[in-house]
Amino acid sequence: MSDMNIVCLDMEGVLVPEIWIAFAEASGIPELKRTTRDEPDYNKLMNWRLGILKEHGLGLKEIQDVISKIDPMPGAKEFLDELRSLTQVIILSDTFTQFAAPLMKKLGMPTIFCNTLEVADSGEITGFRMRIEQSKLATVKALQSIGFETIASGDSYNDLGMIKASKAGFLFKSTDKIKADNPDLPAFEEYGELLAAIKKAL
Repeated sequence: MSDMNIVCLDMEGVLVPEIWIAFAEASGIPELKRTTRDEPDYNKLMNWRLGILKEHGLGLKEIQDVISKIDPMPGAKEFLDELRSLTQVIILSDTFTQFAAPLMKKLGMPTIFCNTLEVADSGEITGFRMRIEQSKLATVKALQSIGFETIASGDSYNDLGMIKASKAGFLFKSTDKIKADNPDLPAFEEYGELLAAIKKAL
């Protein structure tokens, strides 16, 4: 077991339910169910979402109210606790600090690298700032450049870069299409299976 490993995990769909799907259900706006599983271009997806929020007069507070009721997936915190007892873990997410903060509390405050929203005083979400282009892949490459080996897991198109660039990478609770398009990537549905695979790779 090398102590130079860092495990990089996606957040939504892996540790917590998809925030936008939960919000779509709570607000009764089915169009907001689109995620990076449906639209690989994240900028396009986010701009489209912000347009819908504006149209409906919804802002940050309404989304945060929904997020406060979201719990991590069953078994996620236990999985994360055990993983963090073995090695360093960073959650790499395209979500925003304003969304992630309450969920991180429920997960025991793991480290998360994500993006930030631009919010007007009125609470309207006016835009978003991505930390860096292709943030997951760029972060994994940066970690490797300072001497770490990465092990990565996620469920969506925007996770494939970091998964393929890592010394070991796994799909977790992914879609049939992504699994079929990437037959070389081991795919798991249960935390126990993922934990066992990561342990083997450490």
